[in-house]
Amino acid sequence: MLKLTSLILKIFACPIAVIVAMYLFPGVDYGLLWQAIVVGLVLALVGVAMEYFILRRGNLWLSVAAHFVVSVLIVYFLSNFLWNASVTFLGAVLIGFLLGIIEYFTHRYLISTGKTQKSPA
Repeated sequence: MLKLTSLILKIFACPIAVIVAMYLFPGVDYGLLWQAIVVGLVLALVGVAMEYFILRRGNLWLSVAAHFVVSVLIVYFLSNFLWNASVTFLGAVLIGFLLGIIEYFTHRYLISTGKTQKSPA
């Protein structure tokens, strides 16, 4: 159940966060809106995979810290790989911080509702 709930939350939250960051933060410039959406979707998919392996009761902060680091790296390298997009390292850190805040609340919700339990199947 973790993967589906988390995927639904992240499939909307991550692209929206990257789009908001595009307009709010310095050093974040996507030439086209679809580029920010693609980066957000990649972050969502990687985030769900990370949660499956890392997120458990008792390691909330480890999970959030890991998501922050991976988010910064993905945003920085993937964004600068895209044509007509440019994200400075500071911009990637700011996006990672914004995503870290979202991840904190998402992880708290998943842990408190028991959705971090792995099914035996």
